[in-house]
Amino acid sequence: MGRRNKKGRNITGIVIIDKPTGRSSNHVLQQVKRLFDAKKAGHTGALDPLATGVLPICLGEATKVSSYLLDANKAYHVTCKLGVVTDSGDSDGEIVATSDIPEFNEQTLLELLPRFTGEQDQVPPMFSALKYNGQPLYKLARQGIEVERKSRRITIYDIQLLSITEDSFTLAVRCSKGTYIRTLVEDISHALGSGGHVVMLRRVAAARYTQQQAISIEHLEKIAEKGLDALDAELLPTEDALPDWPEVIATDEMVTALRFGQTIKVEQVYSSANVRLFDMEKVFLGLGEMSEQGIVAPKRVFVDHNQ
Repeated sequence: MGRRNKKGRNITGIVIIDKPTGRSSNHVLQQVKRLFDAKKAGHTGALDPLATGVLPICLGEATKVSSYLLDANKAYHVTCKLGVVTDSGDSDGEIVATSDIPEFNEQTLLELLPRFTGEQDQVPPMFSALKYNGQPLYKLARQGIEVERKSRRITIYDIQLLSITEDSFTLAVRCSKGTYIRTLVEDISHALGSGGHVVMLRRVAAARYTQQQAISIEHLEKIAEKGLDALDAELLPTEDALPDWPEVIATDEMVTALRFGQTIKVEQVYSSANVRLFDMEKVFLGLGEMSEQGIVAPKRVFVDHNQ
């Protein structure tokens, strides 16, 4: 039997959602997919259910750039409450330990925070979506099972102290992909001589997208009442997701070759190996990789649904 065609529209673009707390990223993704009646959708890096903020969602052919957005840097605001440690590292978890809260002030933290910036190895927490033998770690953690996790190389570019109280502190963190803010907060709280957990986590930026561009699900639902055209007007162009990638303009003959997975030769050679591909009318075709000789190989070429 032939495979049934998936339902939905071949709509392409990126919408920046302001994820609400208490919902999984996948739940939000499915809501957006239904609202747009999209055939295909994917997000660019999950946020914890507790977390809020910037969640770029790619629709249609834009899912072909999602892996590159997943690899991009992120920025967060996070509040740590001292004196209580939970199994998940945030307030959604069960309390596993309590400790006295040491005396500290702004200067204490300002002197401490530089120790946590720069390249470093970080062990992912058990409460994470990483998989072990095909099973998400958080499912094992909920069963009381702990397995060994390999450390990963991450970079904390900057940590700024936003505010403090007698038993908490709030930070602004800029970091590389793969960084677990819960783990960072636990490490900082231990360095203060206490334990701690995340009570607020908000992603304020992901790749080139910021919270100022983010739309709430509630607002998106109101727009949906006006029809699909109104929703489509909220989509951001896929080609703008990777603004640092140079543009390559392809002739009609080149476009045909790229769509068949063939390489093309161009005169303008860029130092960057990654390029964005456009036709003569500046319609975005997808992504390519350029050699030092100007040979461009297609990497993620969009399907032409008009044919």
